[in-house]
Amino acid sequence: MRTETFVDASDAEAPVRGTLHGASGAREDFLVLTHGASGNSNTALLIALADAFAQNGLSVLRCDLPYRQRKPSGPPSPADAKRDQQGLLRAVELMKRAFPGRAFLGGSSYGGRQASILVASVPGLVRGLLLLSYPLHPPGKPAQLRTQHFPQLQTPALFVSGTRDSFGSIDELRAGIELIPAKTELVAVEGAAHGLSDKKKQSEILQLVMTAFSQFFGNEQLLHTLTIPGGI
Repeated sequence: MRTETFVDASDAEAPVRGTLHGASGAREDFLVLTHGASGNSNTALLIALADAFAQNGLSVLRCDLPYRQRKPSGPPSPADAKRDQQGLLRAVELMKRAFPGRAFLGGSSYGGRQASILVASVPGLVRGLLLLSYPLHPPGKPAQLRTQHFPQLQTPALFVSGTRDSFGSIDELRAGIELIPAKTELVAVEGAAHGLSDKKKQSEILQLVMTAFSQFFGNEQLLHTLTIPGGI
């Protein structure tokens, strides 16, 4: 496994910046992975997942969304969404130039939501979505569902969410996922809150995500040789 800084040096409106975790050997599949509204691509969970995937044959680009590139802290505004989606689109396109295998896209919370909106509008962009702590609704506002694009989502999607997530219970999320016409799966992490950031559960979360990803997307070779790195 090799890790290197990844920078889009072009004058693109939504440039790409992050860290590439290259899988060892001639591996061609990749995952673009991004962060939630309050964080960046250097969160502990994203680093651990990128390391785990790369050690098991899937190269990962861990990238900052355009709004985070413009400001080091603070949440995105509604006006940032389109540009953030364009940033993810460009990240996938750039990775396809280097890795001609299967393409996957995902992220935590806000990043996963923008990834799913993008893929709903660009069918066939990637082979699958990995959505961590999908923010189904704002905390305490279950009527404000963020599922408007779900009926247009034609790409298989793997959801991973904690049972203590204030942005949507497992039952609420399961009901929302039923709107998606593509293949889906929901993995519940017992006792975990939004963001899946509990350090005591990180090894469990890594194991759950890696195993579910391997089974859901049909990577039996990865499943049979699965290696989970040591602590975070």
